[in-house]
Amino acid sequence: MSHKQIGVSDPQRNAVFIPHSANVIYLKERNVAMLRKDLILRNPLRLLDHETDDILPAGGFGAVLACAGVGKTALMVQIALNALLRDKNVLHISLNEPVHKVSLWYEEVFRNITQSYELHEMNELWETILMHRFIMTFQVDGFNVPRLKERLTDLTAQSIFFPQMIILDGLPFDKPVNLILTDLKALATDYRLPVWLAVRTHHHEEFGSDGLPIQIDGISELFNVAIQLQPEGKEVLVKALKGGNPSAGQTNLYLDPSTLLIKDKMV
Repeated sequence: MSHKQIGVSDPQRNAVFIPHSANVIYLKERNVAMLRKDLILRNPLRLLDHETDDILPAGGFGAVLACAGVGKTALMVQIALNALLRDKNVLHISLNEPVHKVSLWYEEVFRNITQSYELHEMNELWETILMHRFIMTFQVDGFNVPRLKERLTDLTAQSIFFPQMIILDGLPFDKPVNLILTDLKALATDYRLPVWLAVRTHHHEEFGSDGLPIQIDGISELFNVAIQLQPEGKEVLVKALKGGNPSAGQTNLYLDPSTLLIKDKMV
């Protein structure tokens, strides 16, 4: 019985010949792997003096705070993409935004961060990370943690999806959310899931008693990391309000207003 062999040996020359097609496949996979590694190393939040890529511990909360239209969703998607590139399963929960609109955010941000690379490598990498993302939508008024837990149980019980990070966009922090956050913290702890939340702030607001934006005043102990997006002229400053490494050197990060991607400026 004959067998197909990728490498064919020549006993007289003690060499192995690899067919051209196998070389092409190997180079293609290597190029995609190098692209993935390069993007991971460019993780923008590393520049906020976080020593690990995980940033949040299991069950930890992170907040991205900004006024409407400043770039909260874009930054949250960058955080999610970094996890996806490391083969982490990300559950993106959107309140009042349909699945296709959330998908467009991911496509646009991914296209922007990979625009300097070969198109076929981008497309192949995109297909490999999509399997690690699941988008779940709720109406704001219909969202609560028991309902989320029920849908999570449906996903895991049928082996459809096992999340390793949650992105929650659209929770109205201008309304009472203490109960939701307390329940969500318990769920995150039980499932050992880091959770990133978008927090909408408003211009010219007073800070809370703990020096943080008023939206998380009194509940800031729930958050391990708090990142604020603050307009400065034509740019947007990305500032770590909580959870940075004070012993590290100072780095200012800014969002590029044309792409809403992070760029860095050393000070």
